[in-house]
Amino acid sequence: MDKSILITGAASGIGKAAAELFLKKGWFVGLYDLNETEIEKLKRKLGEENACYGKVDVSDENSVKRMLAHFDQHSSGRFDILFNSAGLFATGHFETVGLEQHRQIAKVNLTGIINCTYLAFPLLKKHAPARVINMASGSALYGTPDMASYSATKFAVRGLTEALNIEWERHNIHVCDIIPPFVDTPMVQNVEKTHSMRLLGINLTAQDVAATVWKAAHSKKVHYVMTAQFKFLWNFSGFLPGRLNRFVAKKIAGY
Repeated sequence: MDKSILITGAASGIGKAAAELFLKKGWFVGLYDLNETEIEKLKRKLGEENACYGKVDVSDENSVKRMLAHFDQHSSGRFDILFNSAGLFATGHFETVGLEQHRQIAKVNLTGIINCTYLAFPLLKKHAPARVINMASGSALYGTPDMASYSATKFAVRGLTEALNIEWERHNIHVCDIIPPFVDTPMVQNVEKTHSMRLLGINLTAQDVAATVWKAAHSKKVHYVMTAQFKFLWNFSGFLPGRLNRFVAKKIAGY
């Protein structure tokens, strides 16, 4: 075994695609998710030769501690990458989405990443050089109508990534994030489509994002912004007045 990666949200979508890719490349992979049924299916499909599997609730500190201990036990003392892929998503006018759903999005998308990253630090430092790769989103460019809580958490993930990229450099831990627009995964397939989804399209696959995660495992950028269309918006947004960014976001969202 050469290197190892721990993936949260590994039962489906981007996490699953990343797990399959890194296994194919010869890495040891830890696959963890709240959905035990799907994790068991992956275990039967991918085998246990270069992988370990388990249940985790990233919003629960003790659950994350158990995950990290389990991974450390099975990875032969290697911990090269923590890939924070677990996430929740909802669409709809802010006031029509249930308050508990807003809370769950915040607990998984932000508290979950904080839990995993904070608690993994001793192991990452021990095995440095190491990396943390976070799943951010195109919705971290400007607050996105009809997915307000999700957008807010991804802004926070972007901020956390940028801060730790600077802080943890001294520990030889590189922190970065992946910033795609809409990706064709179960998380997106199972929600009501917004105007922005219909306008921009859902053109990326989980495998496209996994390939970018692979790039992030081997280079030192902070943000991995995906698609030419979105790179254009990302690169120029910093030069535009705030009111123009707001205008663009409003029109894309259909308001």
